[in-house]
Amino acid sequence: MTGISTQVHRSFDTVLVANRGEIARRVFASCRAAGVGTVAVYSDADAQSPHVMEADAALRLPGNSPAETYLDIESILGAARATGANAIHPGYGFLSENAEFARAVIAAGLTWIGPPVAAIESMGSKVESKKLMEAAGVPVLTNLDPEVVTEADLPVLVKASAGGGGRGMRIVRELSALADELDAARSEAQSAFGDSTVFCERYLETGRHIEVQVMADAHGTVWAVGERECSIQRRHQKVIEEAPSPLVERVDGMRERLFTASRLAAEAIGYEGAGTVEFLADEAGNFYFLEMNTRLQVEHPVTECTTGLDLVDLQLQVAAGERLVGDPPPVRGHSIEARLYAEDPAQEWQPQSGTVHRIEFSDATTEFGILERPGIRLDSGVVDGSVVSVYYDPMLAKVISFAATRSQAARMLAASLARAQIHGLTTNRDLLVNTLRSPAFLAGDTDTAFFDTYGLAELSTPLADTDAQALSALAAALADAAHNRDSAQVLAGLPSGWRNLPSQPQCKTYREPASGVADPRVHEIRYRLGRYGLDADGFDDVSLISATPQRVVLDVMGVRRTFDVAAYQGSANEDRVYVDSPLGPVVLVAQPRFTDPSTEVAEGSLLAPMPGLVIRLGAHVGDEVSAGQPILWLEAMKMQHTITAPTAGVVTTLDVSVGQQVEVGAVLAVVDASGPEEIHEAPLHDSSTEQEAS
Repeated sequence: MTGISTQVHRSFDTVLVANRGEIARRVFASCRAAGVGTVAVYSDADAQSPHVMEADAALRLPGNSPAETYLDIESILGAARATGANAIHPGYGFLSENAEFARAVIAAGLTWIGPPVAAIESMGSKVESKKLMEAAGVPVLTNLDPEVVTEADLPVLVKASAGGGGRGMRIVRELSALADELDAARSEAQSAFGDSTVFCERYLETGRHIEVQVMADAHGTVWAVGERECSIQRRHQKVIEEAPSPLVERVDGMRERLFTASRLAAEAIGYEGAGTVEFLADEAGNFYFLEMNTRLQVEHPVTECTTGLDLVDLQLQVAAGERLVGDPPPVRGHSIEARLYAEDPAQEWQPQSGTVHRIEFSDATTEFGILERPGIRLDSGVVDGSVVSVYYDPMLAKVISFAATRSQAARMLAASLARAQIHGLTTNRDLLVNTLRSPAFLAGDTDTAFFDTYGLAELSTPLADTDAQALSALAAALADAAHNRDSAQVLAGLPSGWRNLPSQPQCKTYREPASGVADPRVHEIRYRLGRYGLDADGFDDVSLISATPQRVVLDVMGVRRTFDVAAYQGSANEDRVYVDSPLGPVVLVAQPRFTDPSTEVAEGSLLAPMPGLVIRLGAHVGDEVSAGQPILWLEAMKMQHTITAPTAGVVTTLDVSVGQQVEVGAVLAVVDASGPEEIHEAPLHDSSTEQEAS
């Protein structure tokens, strides 16, 4: 029988989670269920975060950047002392795989909810860990010293030794690019993990990312709980994960070999607690050790749904010295997780920052809970009104489905994402839904080159087709008219624009958001509301059933369609309207009747896509540049973002310098395709600062 004994060796009653957002909320949920008190820590940027509000106690870590808050060991230990917490759970990211932090927690007399310090140290260096795994009989890919990489070794993957999550990873296909990519990888690794060490390994253009969840106690028992497939990635960071793996399901004997290798890995380092052994596999079922994450994984919910185990609760019990009893439960059904990010896939996955006006998954069965029956689980760190800052990862939520079969799980998850109301920021929602519905995904053809193979542009196609977008624009115009009618000071009882006799039609104009669209579609809605109802140009078969500022019901060729409408005053002088319907979500930008000249920018202007720090310049005023050539680099959300020339021309304006913080929408530079007429240069910057930053 599977279970945990009741013997307790190390007791604790209050857990401080040294993390933020979704993972802090996830740990709190299991703590509450176990009757354990909770403590949150928070940066200034996270002062209003849901995880702060949910904890029994919360303590501020002054500052915003990870280095001065969630990576500050002394501040976190001080928070534990101040709040009476006697155990610390690190979550994932930040200090979760930092041996120095684990050692300091134990030295402070607190319970460390994680593996032994020696195990973290063994796996903390991806260079040394591979040597250890090879000695234990686990198949590995050989590491390459960056200093001796040759043309014959290409392509190679540059990786950060101290962390994961895609930070510090770079693909290098030309030897001439290696030095710059190593510098960029080291900079990102230092920013994210406090360790700039990087290494190289042979890069396999296609492969399957398979990982095994392990759970081990202090008494020598090691469970291989189940495998997950996490092959669909962007920037080497997982986007869609599932359990069990389609590849493992169809290759005879592969699961047993994976589980054996994973147990060998855990036993070789005396592991305790939850951990993940990651492999790169080929279609034949051969696999190679990549790394071991000595912590809980972001994608742990799919294992929980297919086993019924609460992995966080098991972490708490193992940390208390209790035993794993029996064998892990068998896998049942199928679970898929999609990571919803505030990012723009069409703009090289550019992360977004700002306010989440609304995030609602009306069909979610549970939040942070174990799904015993088919349904949707939501694990999110944001709620309506939350602000996504530039300091942290832009993940909004993990949406998880559980069903009897893989096809059912994919269909349920795609439908839940498509129906969700997500207002305020550009997200990867369309990409996720299209991927889940694609024939290749449904067939299980999910290697790490999925987006390259099947086309990012095609997979990012809006869920609403052209006709649905036009109907949504009409609904937006009618909802706006209803708003005007409700707020009218006189004759409020008449429909907005109503005339007893024929007259000029009302006109409202909307366009698609410009991001990622070379020529955004414009919808000019011209309509009359008279004694015979709605008369709208181009909508001969559409009649109006009802309209309020929030909901419009139309009859379209005899079929009733309902549209939910929400309007917000946006940034950069854009008023955005979100129209949600079963036809697909549509985002529109309401066009003003008259243009404000002060809001116009020069053609060829490069605008800051997010608040960030200028860390490097790639061109100067007067330089001739080609389309796509890097002009400068911004650092935001723990990653570097390249700002490129929109067209070939001459840099006529450069309004920033290295070390300068810029706000979203700020004009960074101007590239004049016709040549220089007048140039403007920012004040001279310290060249030594630029060299150090680059």
